[in-house]
Amino acid sequence: MLPWLFKRILSTLPLLLVVSIMGFSLMRYHVVLGPIDLPLPTGHIIHVLDRLELKHPVDPLANLRQNPQITPEALHKEEMRLGLTQPMWQQYLLWLGSLVGIKFSAVVSGQWQDVWQPPSLGQTMSGEPVIRVMSERAGNTLLLNIVAMVLTWGLAIPIGVFSANAARSRLMWPRLLDQGFTLVSALGLAIPGFVVALLLAVVAVKTRWFPLGGLQSDMALTWPLSRQLIDIIWHLMLPALVLSIGGIASLQRQMRSNFLEVSHADYVRMAKARGLPPLTVLFRHALPNALNPMITLFGFELAALLSGAVLVETVLGYPGLGALTYQAALQGDVNLVMASLILSAILLVLGNLVADMLLAWIDPRISLS
Repeated sequence: MLPWLFKRILSTLPLLLVVSIMGFSLMRYHVVLGPIDLPLPTGHIIHVLDRLELKHPVDPLANLRQNPQITPEALHKEEMRLGLTQPMWQQYLLWLGSLVGIKFSAVVSGQWQDVWQPPSLGQTMSGEPVIRVMSERAGNTLLLNIVAMVLTWGLAIPIGVFSANAARSRLMWPRLLDQGFTLVSALGLAIPGFVVALLLAVVAVKTRWFPLGGLQSDMALTWPLSRQLIDIIWHLMLPALVLSIGGIASLQRQMRSNFLEVSHADYVRMAKARGLPPLTVLFRHALPNALNPMITLFGFELAALLSGAVLVETVLGYPGLGALTYQAALQGDVNLVMASLILSAILLVLGNLVADMLLAWIDPRISLS
C-alpha cells in the first residue's frame, strides 16, 4: 500500500505543475486572432498561426487607474507589490514560491537563511494573505459539498436499485414508478444547473420555504445550539439540493444500468438457485459488483461538486469559495484564482486516489500493487 501510495503522489506532481502553468498563463494572457487574408494562402495553417497574438485580458489595477485621486507613485507601488512589472515567468516563480514555501530570489542570491518561508499562496488584490481569505470560506464550501455528496449518493444508489428491480417486475405500478424515475432523471440532466438554481431561488422568495444568502440567520448567534444547527441545515438545503440534482439524475441512471446487467450474471442466478434469501443475493452478490463502476465515478464527482459550487454559491448568495473565486476572476486576482484552481486539481487527484482504494477494498480481484 505505502509504495503504491508514494508512487501515485509523485506522479501527480507533474500534473499539478502543468495545471498551474496553464492556469497562470490563461489568467495573465489570452490569445487573440488578428485579421486574416482571404482567400487563405497555400500555407494557411502557418498564416493563421502568424496572426495569433497574446494580450492581457484584465488589468488588475484598472479601477485604480481610473480614479483621479490615485497618484502614479501609488500605482507604481501597487504594481511592485503585485509583481506586475516583472516578466511573466518571474511572476509565476513568485507565485509558485508562495505555494511551496520557497523564496527563489533567495536561492539565486545565495541567502539560504531566507529560502524557507511559510506558504501563504501570495496576497490578494486587497493585500490580505490568500490562505487566510480562503480559510474563512473553505469551511462553508466543505460543509456544502459534504451535504451534497451525502444527498447525491444517498438517493441515487437506492433509487437506481429500486428502478432496476421495478423494471423486471410483473406488476404494473413498479414499472410505472421506474418510468417516472427515468423521466425525472432525464429532466434533471436536460435542464442546466443555473436554470434550476434560478427557478428554486424564485420559489424560495415566493414561498419563503428556504432562505437565500448566508449560512445563518441574523440573530442566530443568540439562539440555543440546537436551534442554530437547525438554522444551518435550513440554509444548506436549497444550495445542496441544486448542487446534487444533476448528480442524482446521472448516478441513478448509471446504477440502474449496472444493476440490470449484474442481475443477469451467472453468479447471481446461481445464488438464487441455491435458495439464498433475496436480500442476501442483493447485498452480498449483486450490489457490490454493481457498485464497482460507480466508485470509479467518485473522483470525478468530487471535483465536479467544487466547480458546480461556483454557480450555486453565486446565484444563491452562499458564502463559499465558489462565489469568492468568481469575484476574484472578475477582478483579475491571479493569486486567489490560482489557489482555487490548484485546490480543485488536488480534489480531483484525491478523489481518484480514494476511488482506487475503495475499488481494491470492495473487489478482491483488484490489487493496488
